[in-house]
Amino acid sequence: MAVRPSKPSAASNIHAVVGKNDSAVKEAARTQAKKLAPVSLEDLSTEIIDGDSEYADTAAERIYATIAALQTLPFFGGEKLVWLKSASFLADNALGGSNAVTEALDALAELLEAGLPPEVRFLVSAVDVDKRRRFLKVLSKIGQVAVHDGVDTTKSGWEERAAVLVAQRMAARKLRFEPEAERLFTLLTGGDALQIENELEKVDLYLGPDRRAVTLDDVRQLVSRSRDGVVFELSEAILRRKLDDALELLGQLLQQKGMTVMGILLVAIVPTVRNLLLVKDLQENHRVRRPENAFQFGDALARLPSEATAHLPRKKDGTVNAFGLGFAAQASGRFTLAELQAGLRACLDANLALVTTGTEPRIVLEQLLVRLLSSEVAPAPALSR
Repeated sequence: MAVRPSKPSAASNIHAVVGKNDSAVKEAARTQAKKLAPVSLEDLSTEIIDGDSEYADTAAERIYATIAALQTLPFFGGEKLVWLKSASFLADNALGGSNAVTEALDALAELLEAGLPPEVRFLVSAVDVDKRRRFLKVLSKIGQVAVHDGVDTTKSGWEERAAVLVAQRMAARKLRFEPEAERLFTLLTGGDALQIENELEKVDLYLGPDRRAVTLDDVRQLVSRSRDGVVFELSEAILRRKLDDALELLGQLLQQKGMTVMGILLVAIVPTVRNLLLVKDLQENHRVRRPENAFQFGDALARLPSEATAHLPRKKDGTVNAFGLGFAAQASGRFTLAELQAGLRACLDANLALVTTGTEPRIVLEQLLVRLLSSEVAPAPALSR
């Protein structure tokens, strides 16, 4: 049964759930769909169109199918929900910019602007959308758009924002994490509010009501490990100077699909060694003391003259990215300055070996980890300032 658009749509029947936080978007979209469904998501009054497509022609077909669904009421009349789910063609990429998709989205935008009948409800959900596109601007103008961006882990300093989320949820459950356990938990959950809550619930249930202290072993045993999580664990193993753990984690990463040896070197190993060297230099040449709490290391850096911190990594707002440096400062007593200087040179040698020699890449990284982590020295005494 075809439906003619009536007066311009009220915001109450056009909805979008978008953002960069994949799990939060999916959870929020499903919750919103259940609210909007006249009966249930399984009832014939709800029509769900899969918007996840890799090809422009297929994506355009899904959009036109959405238009047709919006123009057709259920056979027996009544209210209807049309959910364009997990739309992959709203991002700033080749698929989203294709002519076929752009034309189809323009047609859908025109239909929405003209107005849907009050008995028809529309919901679109998508991750990683380009908010500059006309379709998103139309949705923002005439509908209700919920954005779930979460913490952007591609931006420097994301760890501090994620740590705040973890600390808040931790306190609500009256859990006390060891510092290293808290950092690993923060890195493994990546600032995803839903994952943080799910993993904390798992830890809470495991500990029971009588135990509130969470150890590093607890986090390793209980918290789900993604590929990024294993990368973070490799960084942790380097900080703790645990060669056996580092070699085991390297083996796990090399088995992960899409993970390259060069990526492991540049994402996990080099930044960790560089942070250790940076803070070791500050401790020996500017008498910066080992922090009791890594999250307070930024305060110690702020008391230094600007020339002493000019070379440190920065966040987008221009402030020093102190999160990783704080944990490196706690671990730097396991290394000497000479070892770290030699370690950074060893990283350069490994980089050159990977691109200029025929040596097995895994052997190159294993040899690098051995050079970095063997022959542990006694921790140096804390320096006073």
